[in-house]
Amino acid sequence: MDTPDETLATHAAQGDRAAFATLVGRHYDRIHGLAWRLTGSQAEAEDLAQDICAALPSKLRNWRGEAKFTTWLYRVVVNAAHDLRRRQATRARAAQGWGDWEIARQDEIAAQAEAADWLAQAMTRLSPELRDTVALVLGEEMTQAEAGVVLGVSEGTIAWRMSEVKKRLRAMAREEAE
Repeated sequence: MDTPDETLATHAAQGDRAAFATLVGRHYDRIHGLAWRLTGSQAEAEDLAQDICAALPSKLRNWRGEAKFTTWLYRVVVNAAHDLRRRQATRARAAQGWGDWEIARQDEIAAQAEAADWLAQAMTRLSPELRDTVALVLGEEMTQAEAGVVLGVSEGTIAWRMSEVKKRLRAMAREEAE
């Protein structure tokens, strides 16, 4: 006569490997079948059934025998499927959020490139003196005093030129916006 599942589960919970192997052998198809019905995917069902069997020894320690073993086992499978769905939903939300972030990042890169292109084009419409000043102060990050030394003009002249550049660029942007 076959040993009842409940007896095997009690022995397996106490570390009896043969009892555990008998339980898994007896119920693997049941675990896999329910997992397949719950997930709708053969591959997910196989992974889930393997994960359940791997976790079953520790779960059996919590089995109290208050219900039939199969009832308890079904609950384990259902809970595992629910956990899988939650993990998948979390990953999907994270992936969607990542996708949104990447789209925003690409939009920002495109906007910066467009602004840089506009600025490069606008700079060609400035006088050589103003372009040289901007190239040193903004491009090379020199102080106005350092740029004045390089260009052979006073710091005040560099300050005036930078003010003039800003004024002309604003005017160009307004013209293009109209």
